[in-house]
Amino acid sequence: MKKMNFLIRSLILASLFIFYASKIFTEVEMKNTLSMDVQMQFMRPGQLEEAIRMFPVVYVPFGLIEWHGRQLPLGNDAIKSHAILVKCAEEFGGVVYPPQWLHDGFNQEHLVPVYAELFQRLKRTGFRVIIGVSGHNVQGQIDMINKALKPVVADGTVKGIGLWEMTLSQCEESNSDHAAKWETSNMMFFYPERVDIAELGDEEIIFDMRAPWGIGGLDPRKHASAEVGKRNAELASKAIGEKAQELLNSLPPEHRGFSIPSIEPKNWWLI
Repeated sequence: MKKMNFLIRSLILASLFIFYASKIFTEVEMKNTLSMDVQMQFMRPGQLEEAIRMFPVVYVPFGLIEWHGRQLPLGNDAIKSHAILVKCAEEFGGVVYPPQWLHDGFNQEHLVPVYAELFQRLKRTGFRVIIGVSGHNVQGQIDMINKALKPVVADGTVKGIGLWEMTLSQCEESNSDHAAKWETSNMMFFYPERVDIAELGDEEIIFDMRAPWGIGGLDPRKHASAEVGKRNAELASKAIGEKAQELLNSLPPEHRGFSIPSIEPKNWWLI
């Protein structure tokens, strides 16, 4: 009888271990909904302050209005970077600033100081880490962001970096292109109603950016899917969140917290 009771208890304990271990180690499936609770324009003052106190990181998505094939919206680049950053903030914390549409094609002598002022204002709002993420995957975008960050991080009280959305996650399951497999997949996952793959028809297309198609990469009619987009977003958002943690932890302990007394008129008014 004692042996039987021991076996029963052992089986129960083993079952409980498996049950709770599966909950700990099973990843929550990513949904394509985007929480308003981490998007600054939708937050109330108290929500913004609480978010900064918990994880003083702000993510700034960058993009532009540009041809992205006949099947995708013109604002694809900022739309995808914004969506990935919202998923990042949902998991890791932090706040997503509204998308920025001015880009490296504008006069940088004038534009870099504007973004430097934006980053200074985010710093004065209490953030300790500023991550600019461009969905427009050209080096000029990264250079623009990092030049604007340079005077902001110079005193060592904040950290900042410019990235493409897949800079840190690039692999067989996470990458980018121009309106081909990857960008079409991202949009199929986050905004399926804004994709019309039928616009590409069944004609032969040369995918090297040439007119009249203006697409670079693998044929989205064959290779794009919402599942590909979801996996890309999972990997990209996780890598960016881990980078945010790394940057915050690299600051001296006295500079890792909310840097102003509160989000209210006597201390803060606007960005």
